[in-house]
Amino acid sequence: MALPHPSWLRTFEVAARHNNFSSAASELGLTPAAVSQQIRLLEKHLKTTLFERRPRGVALTDMGEAYAQPVRKGLADIQAATEGLFGAVKRKQIKVRASISCGALVIAPRLHEFRSLHPTIDVNLSTFVWANSFQDGISDIDIRFGFGDWSDGRVTHLGHEVAKPVCSPDFLSSFGAHPTFDQLAAAQVAMIHGSESDWPRMMEQADLSMPFPSDVTWFDSSMLALQAISHGPGTAIVLERFAQPFIEQNRLVAPVEERLPIRPAHFIVERDGSDKPEEVRAFCNWVQTIYADPQEGG
Repeated sequence: MALPHPSWLRTFEVAARHNNFSSAASELGLTPAAVSQQIRLLEKHLKTTLFERRPRGVALTDMGEAYAQPVRKGLADIQAATEGLFGAVKRKQIKVRASISCGALVIAPRLHEFRSLHPTIDVNLSTFVWANSFQDGISDIDIRFGFGDWSDGRVTHLGHEVAKPVCSPDFLSSFGAHPTFDQLAAAQVAMIHGSESDWPRMMEQADLSMPFPSDVTWFDSSMLALQAISHGPGTAIVLERFAQPFIEQNRLVAPVEERLPIRPAHFIVERDGSDKPEEVRAFCNWVQTIYADPQEGG
């Protein structure tokens, strides 16, 4: 059987929903007679009765009830597809890369906040260990750690940060009460590539003269170092912002009060020539609000 005329189906759906031809006519902008005519044409096409005509209105027959459900669903699916593909509000996607520790510990846990503020912008978030330039098609925005000396996009400084030593509660208990920084440094150390100078600088800041730690495990990211020392021995000097989630979960503690100002920082880099300026600007503004938030213990 050929499909009925779409206008007949639309009229039937509205009439079935109201169970009244006059109310259907009002919603559709037709006369009750026109509604009645279209229903009769549909019934003739289907060779069945969809409505029982009564002295004071109409009522769906059993066949009408059975037919109304798939018709209503079909029209709703068509409406949703039309709005999704051709509606005035179209979804946009931005591609964001961040250093693995920043992406996992700062951006991802709060990404739902951006989605609530900008529900039509989809974020494709990926990570890297080190990145000094954009790669074709991979990202519209980078969040990089360094000195801001990149020339491939608009660079925005996200603020100065500090680092602090952290270790697990169990490892701390092995020192007894109130270990000193030199005791921590003389024991097992988790060292992060690119941050080798943090330990000597903190020793100098504490006015300590001692050799470079000898029992060292190396990691290429703060995220890996934090995961390792939260499950075993060792002390790492990491950005306070990265350590805070582990401290809040009681997986790590700060064994000493020393803090170390960090010379490099995180920067937003917006790719030159982006075809999504509004979406990129919205995300960059949101990231800046995160980094503007005061840190616990900072």
